[in-house]
Amino acid sequence: MSDIVVAGEVLAEIMRKRVGAPLDVTDDFAGPFASGAPAIFADQAARLGHAVSLFGSVGPDGFGRFIRARLEADGVDTSGLQTVPGLATGVAFVSYRDDGSREFLFHLGNAASGVLPDLAPDVFAGASWLHLCGSSLAGSEGMRHALYHAASVAARKGCKISYDPNLRPELLQGGLKKFRRLSEPILRRASLVLPGRDELQALTGRDSVEEGARDLLEIGAKLVAVKLGAEGALFVTAEEVYACRAFPVRAVDPTGAGDCFDAGVVAGLLEDLPLPELAALANACGALGATVMGPMEGAFFRNEVDVFLRKQPCPR
Repeated sequence: MSDIVVAGEVLAEIMRKRVGAPLDVTDDFAGPFASGAPAIFADQAARLGHAVSLFGSVGPDGFGRFIRARLEADGVDTSGLQTVPGLATGVAFVSYRDDGSREFLFHLGNAASGVLPDLAPDVFAGASWLHLCGSSLAGSEGMRHALYHAASVAARKGCKISYDPNLRPELLQGGLKKFRRLSEPILRRASLVLPGRDELQALTGRDSVEEGARDLLEIGAKLVAVKLGAEGALFVTAEEVYACRAFPVRAVDPTGAGDCFDAGVVAGLLEDLPLPELAALANACGALGATVMGPMEGAFFRNEVDVFLRKQPCPR
């Protein structure tokens, strides 16, 4: 029985070694790394000490075996991670621009990553949270409808839903209007929404972070945790607004840091932590997530996060 159910794309990531090397030139890559926003979240939540089940698909290949082994070593229940005959594990190629932004090239459409196994109602028996990502909704039509159904079943079973909009323009055909339309069925059921600043603006049209967060509260969220990068994060409930600045770290690779942050928030809610402690845990996970090359390599174990927090309190 798991505290957290996670569903969505699972993929291998291949990364440029050198900043400023675009994907349209010959240059060196590093990898493969286990990746996919839902998988990174699941790994971090497991490393924080919570029981996590991951539902997704890989191919019958080396990448799929590698990803499954990594997740299982960290305690993720992979009984819902199916191997799909005839389809390869999905792959993302990533390059880093000089200004700190990233370029993604996804191979998901006809790969195993676009397939989701059935989430039967008994999957949610005893589970407290179902975590979903916007990148999964954009991955394929079949996965999108499967996730809508999973959210509906989870809600009926009393399982709360957390949603990271995780906007990936490379996966989304139809622009921001479609992004809002795809997100709406999940937002109506989500107790927790975990957007970045740009995603919040895309969903609500608001330039003000607090006003945008309050719009999501009106839709149904109980907590909106907005990731603000180097500025930290803003946590908004109906009763409280709490700002926590970012921990000072040497950022090596931001990929996956937001998913680690998300896992910290959900872990804090499962543990009934007061909002300042929850914010510190989430911000620490996000900060540490950016200190190691590789999207899942920045998922630290709970004892390591606790040591980090003891050395420096959450900046206010």
